[in-house]
Amino acid sequence: MKKIVLDTDVLIDFLRGGKEALEFLLSAAKESVIYCSAITVAEIHAGMRESERGKTTDLIDSLNIIDVTREVAEKAGAYRRDEKRQSIELDDCLIAASAFIKGASLATRNVKHYPMDDIKKEIV
Repeated sequence: MKKIVLDTDVLIDFLRGGKEALEFLLSAAKESVIYCSAITVAEIHAGMRESERGKTTDLIDSLNIIDVTREVAEKAGAYRRDEKRQSIELDDCLIAASAFIKGASLATRNVKHYPMDDIKKEIV
């Protein structure tokens, strides 16, 4: 079965009523195992509106959460260390590393944040 790691922007778009994110998630849920990084959970909570708390909790509870293990952290560090990627935020490196370690594609609305060529990206 296909594996997909959802970027933070996809989940935020979904939570705020984005049609493309809704359609993508409905389709993906039928044919894929859906993951998100623990980093994404933190990012969502950092920007969450109080009125979104219930829907946010329900959404996160429905996902498989990828912990930041040593293996994920080392891969993220390698991504960030690469001189082509030093301007990439560490949180994005951790999310990309989570997808790499899981052997999953990364669903995002911001492909420019993920110049890594060893993970497949799906534009939402």
